[in-house]
Amino acid sequence: MSIRLPEVIGSVVEAGLSPHPVDRYLELLDPMITWRDLRAKVVDVTRPTSRTVRITLAPTRQWRGHRAGQFIQLKVVIDGVRHVRCFSPANAQGHSDVIELTITAHDDGFVSTYLRDNAKVGDVYGLEQADGDFVLPQSPTGPVVFVSGGSGVTPTLSMLRTLVASAHGGPVTFVHYARTSDGVAYATELNALAAAHSNVDVRLRYTRGSHGDSNAGHFAPAHLDGIALDDADVFVCGPSALMDAVIDHLTDAHPTARVHSESFRPTPAAIIDPDEPISGDVAFTTSGKVAANDGRTILDQAESAGLSPKSGCRMGICFSCTAVKKSGCTRNVLTGDIDSEADKQIQLCINAPVGDVEIEV
Repeated sequence: MSIRLPEVIGSVVEAGLSPHPVDRYLELLDPMITWRDLRAKVVDVTRPTSRTVRITLAPTRQWRGHRAGQFIQLKVVIDGVRHVRCFSPANAQGHSDVIELTITAHDDGFVSTYLRDNAKVGDVYGLEQADGDFVLPQSPTGPVVFVSGGSGVTPTLSMLRTLVASAHGGPVTFVHYARTSDGVAYATELNALAAAHSNVDVRLRYTRGSHGDSNAGHFAPAHLDGIALDDADVFVCGPSALMDAVIDHLTDAHPTARVHSESFRPTPAAIIDPDEPISGDVAFTTSGKVAANDGRTILDQAESAGLSPKSGCRMGICFSCTAVKKSGCTRNVLTGDIDSEADKQIQLCINAPVGDVEIEV
């Protein structure tokens, strides 16, 4: 059995500094000095459209890079509360020194709106390693088609940039839907790529375009006319209505197309009345365990399931027992507040499940 000395030393040091992990002390000196935590500093900020902010991040040494199309979990502290959101890097894979995020502020997007309005050079955010299987084949052989809408442009652009960087010679078509021509954050680059590479076809369409504009309107099958779709790899990412319409059309008209899809906006969890009888399951996604909800805090239920999440004061003071709630409702046992926000970091010791909950433990 091999022993990794740095990990052993780190565990010993953290045990001596309990209840706080080493990084809680190091961040007092410099938030970019970390032992285990993955973080990134904002090194550039632009706002290409009125609804978007482009953030370039320099990650700490723990970053392992991403495959084109994957997402990261970005951890942002707003008014003392840590929020977690998923965003897809737009840069080509293989560039591990920086991470480029272009974030659209949605009407109901608390974190996206905050970043659009407040992100600045020097900010430091927490990260998780890239994840997701919405990725390019290792060596695509047939036509590659991208159909995206809104924020779906970032993972598909990462794939397009990766194909161009690898000198991919097959036909590539990029169809993107935005509200208006002013809302395409990468319009200049996309048009330049199409002009520079004869195998790249870019088609921009505007759902709020003026009457008579040939590029106006929501998706219609005719928008894919002239595109090689049979035996193609088709990547679809965007609002659910767009994705459903495209996938339905491809299923009927081009059954040999290999369709890959990803939605960038999760379905909100239904808010459950906390006075209803205790029900549901608690799914601990990292360990793969599932326990019947018994109404106690998530920390207590995790320990009863044989898990040992990090914890300290057990009173909601030290913040050492935080984990990402992937989905479901929770109730703060101190305040009674109900929270149904997905992909949010919560404290295990003071939050109890209300119905089904998925938590990264």
